[in-house]
Amino acid sequence: MNYPAQLDAGLPPRQSGGEPVKPVNKLTSMREAGLLLIIAVLCIAMSFASPYFLTWDNVRAMLLSFSIEGIVVVGMTILLIVGGIDLSVGSVVCFAMVVTGKLFLMGVDPWLASLVAIGMCGLIGAMIGGCVTRIGLNHFIASLAFMVIVRGLCLALTQGTPQSLFSLPAEFKFIGQGTLFGIPAVILIFLAIVVVSDFVLRRSTLLRRVFYTGSNEKAALYSGIRVGRVKFWVTVLCSASAGLTGVIYTARFGAATPTFGMGMELNVIAAAVIGGASLKGGSGTVLGAVLGLALLSVVTSSLILPTCRLTGRT
Repeated sequence: MNYPAQLDAGLPPRQSGGEPVKPVNKLTSMREAGLLLIIAVLCIAMSFASPYFLTWDNVRAMLLSFSIEGIVVVGMTILLIVGGIDLSVGSVVCFAMVVTGKLFLMGVDPWLASLVAIGMCGLIGAMIGGCVTRIGLNHFIASLAFMVIVRGLCLALTQGTPQSLFSLPAEFKFIGQGTLFGIPAVILIFLAIVVVSDFVLRRSTLLRRVFYTGSNEKAALYSGIRVGRVKFWVTVLCSASAGLTGVIYTARFGAATPTFGMGMELNVIAAAVIGGASLKGGSGTVLGAVLGLALLSVVTSSLILPTCRLTGRT
């Protein structure tokens, strides 16, 4: 059975003579090269427009602005590749924060509370996946319903008021506020997740089934792939990544707000699509999605920085 060309994106490309393509040619053929070029041009242009743009403080601020949210982008990208979508990630991030905070205030160890929160978020993903694979609902409809349900749970658990968690232990706050070798721990965690996820998605036979399912579901089914199981576990993975993001946000801010994360799903989906993921499924990479998120961050910083400078002068 001949699969589309994008299914072999993780395999070493070859020339007509059977020889492997040189690394330089492989780099230029990647869809991420265009995003890298756009980001580089924007950074160079903004370095002339503002002397503060390429300073370490501003670069650090840009990295921090998308590093935590980027964990959700990883999960969303894999879900888009399989042909799904999740509109509930913003609510699930908030739910993880609320559950972690509630359990901590009840005397539960914050690490244990975090594991419980991530597990409950994974359970939400399992329910969405069950609605899709068992009942036959569309990912869009199922996740939209759970977006509202989970947000309502957040408001009910907190009674609409933020939870103050400044008494969290320092070792727990480290994952959100600490630094290692001068680099924020959040950025290091994000980079580790991106490197591992991108490598596994490109090279792992198990996760190649995600591409097969998203590209041609019927062909994947006839070839022996359990399409329903693939969709189910990828949906669980997306919700669990949102749960992990919520835990890190809790450690970073020391608070849990029931309205946190509203609109996050739009940024996450936009970043993945800009990075090459298709809403129809079958294509996309983690690296491309991260570059898409980086591009959004650079554009946002480019719009904010001149405003801050003008405000400072006045």
